[in-house]
Amino acid sequence: MSEEKAYKILAKQKNISNNEAKELIDSGLVYAKGQKVMIARALMSENTKFSVEEMPKPSVIFEDENLIAISKPAAVTSEKISQIYKFPLLHRLDKDTSGVLLLVKNDDFASLAINEFKKMKVEKIYVAAVRGIMSEEVVVNEPILTIKNKNGAISKISKDGKEAISEISPLMVVGKKTLVKVAIKTGRTHQIRVHLASLNLPIVGDEKYGKNRANRMFLHAYSIALLNYKFKALIPKEFNTLGFELSNKFEI
Repeated sequence: MSEEKAYKILAKQKNISNNEAKELIDSGLVYAKGQKVMIARALMSENTKFSVEEMPKPSVIFEDENLIAISKPAAVTSEKISQIYKFPLLHRLDKDTSGVLLLVKNDDFASLAINEFKKMKVEKIYVAAVRGIMSEEVVVNEPILTIKNKNGAISKISKDGKEAISEISPLMVVGKKTLVKVAIKTGRTHQIRVHLASLNLPIVGDEKYGKNRANRMFLHAYSIALLNYKFKALIPKEFNTLGFELSNKFEI
């Protein structure tokens, strides 16, 4: 039985370009035999049948003359959001993180906002589903060192790193999983993922730091506040697949 790269088989099946097929796989939207296809160049049987989830769409939370606040779905990069709305990013979220993402519309506001980030005056609250039971609030004050290479970035707790503080508190426990709130003012690369993993509470679906798979990484940027603005994005319904049963009225 002959084999071919996964993205090439998908492109033929769906009558799309190789680049489009590769993007779908890289976005975590392609499944074969009930399993997510993780590597676009993986060799697979040419008879493999794929199923493709629909690409989630971003939505505008707020817009004025200074900024646009977007509710970013998981599986879409921050850079892609910037391309769609044609304004530069003020900050970034990991591809697999959903939630509030800000784009800036003028240089004056961008300068003011960047200064707020530098002075650690921006308040960010995230929600994460973690593996393990957490019963009381914990403050993790551990510096993070980030090493960047051609495959992206990887972070770790290190005395040589930059200050990173995460205030973590439990919201709800279901079985052996906990829904937690994480408040941060520092914004180190992969900060929340590394800090939670250091507590042996890895985020569900965080393959890099938690060594576990799921349909997505269950980390959501719930709210951000800066310069008299405050925005929030409702927790996505995917969190209910873990048993948390969050209604649209659930707020932190």
